[in-house]
Amino acid sequence: MSSDLPLFGIALLALHVLGAVAACHAVLNTRTSQGAIAWAVSLVAVPYLTLVPYLFLGRSKFAGYVDARRLGNQRMRNLTSKLDRGALEAALEVPSRLIGQRATKALIGLAGTPFVAGNTVNLLIDGTATFEAIFAAIEQAQKYVIVQFFIIEDDALGQRLSDALIAKTQAGVRVYFLFDGIGCHELPSAYIDHLREHGVEAHAFSTTRHFVNRFQLNFRNHRKIVIADGRIAFVGGHNVSIEYLGLVPPLAPWRDTHVQVEGPAVGPIQISFVEDWYWVTGELPQVEWPEAAPAKDAGMHCQVIASGPADEQETCLLFFVAAINAATQRIWLTTPYFIPDQAVSAALRLAVLRGVDVRILIPSRRDHIVVFAASTLYAYDAVRAGVQMYRYQPGFVHQKVVLIDDVAASVGSANLDNRSFRLNFEITLLTVDKGFAAQVEAMLTDDFALATRIERGGYRRAAGWKRVAMHLARLFAPVL
Repeated sequence: MSSDLPLFGIALLALHVLGAVAACHAVLNTRTSQGAIAWAVSLVAVPYLTLVPYLFLGRSKFAGYVDARRLGNQRMRNLTSKLDRGALEAALEVPSRLIGQRATKALIGLAGTPFVAGNTVNLLIDGTATFEAIFAAIEQAQKYVIVQFFIIEDDALGQRLSDALIAKTQAGVRVYFLFDGIGCHELPSAYIDHLREHGVEAHAFSTTRHFVNRFQLNFRNHRKIVIADGRIAFVGGHNVSIEYLGLVPPLAPWRDTHVQVEGPAVGPIQISFVEDWYWVTGELPQVEWPEAAPAKDAGMHCQVIASGPADEQETCLLFFVAAINAATQRIWLTTPYFIPDQAVSAALRLAVLRGVDVRILIPSRRDHIVVFAASTLYAYDAVRAGVQMYRYQPGFVHQKVVLIDDVAASVGSANLDNRSFRLNFEITLLTVDKGFAAQVEAMLTDDFALATRIERGGYRRAAGWKRVAMHLARLFAPVL
């Protein structure tokens, strides 16, 4: 027994040394000070509990993905070179007039994509409208179909999607199918095998390609994209599951939003998929590109914001900050997970001080207990700063929507949390158009009417153990 003690001591010392080395790595590579401190302290203090999680959740490099991004950027330059100077000037004129020249310039520099005119954007409210439109577009495709989701389940909706894609391959249509390896961890391999056997090119997106980030599980491809023939695209909050149709208690009815896009904005959405496909396969899919925008001011003006952990800038985070700062009358947001960092919190407080109507809609039901507890504490903090926080009552709200004044609105996959800000691959469509903004306003007005406002004194009235639980949950905010 005593002979084992020296070995135990050596092993314990080795763990602490490795923990110290990992702590140094965390300090040098973690983007936020909060995350760096959380990892460093835990790795030094209790390495036997945190070393393995750090291998899977700590930050790694994305050199290969950056290469894919460069290919996408080149494709974007090739696309925009087709637009004449008059078209580009027309596409910039409306956003600059409605959301301000500075906001327009900042968004273009941030996303690396221009505003393009000549688009049609349809708002798709909830799962039935979304998937009926998606299946109609797939059925009409003549050349190729692109499908990318974070979560796909082998249920009635998943089977319907499988049948629709196989029907297209049998009709000679190319089908590219990309799913997140972590989000779809419960998807049976037989589902993918069945697609491949019938000609669907199906692959899992994973940041563990070859020896790059081989322990990394933290970076997830959270994008939801469907494209038919480079002509029509869909992005938003829905995944492929009957839960998103509002058929699974206790979260039913499920409240979510998607958009259908036609026009030049389909091009940047498709580029986002091409980058992901190239990362996974090393090959470029055979796709076509939409026509250039008209030279005159026609159709909706849109910008596509694709973001991820390979970005030089924290694109997703800064998009929310830019959107909040652009608001002069109101900024309404909906998100299932409200874990804002200091930059977003400061932007919200400043908006309130400017006299902006700041409203945020979050769920009243929880799907992740720790996230819900942390979100509740952040909501109380926001209420004390003058933000109007609402909890949606009928079911679970999962939509990711931003409304800026009466001129602009965005719909996408990004949540108001650190995971979307810095860890996930996301995609958002920003539309600068008063008509579309009015539709979003009407939709959100209905949503807020079905919500209850969080009261200022709610935190003080909460039981002591609940307050402790909320503060403990917030400690995990950097990795939630």
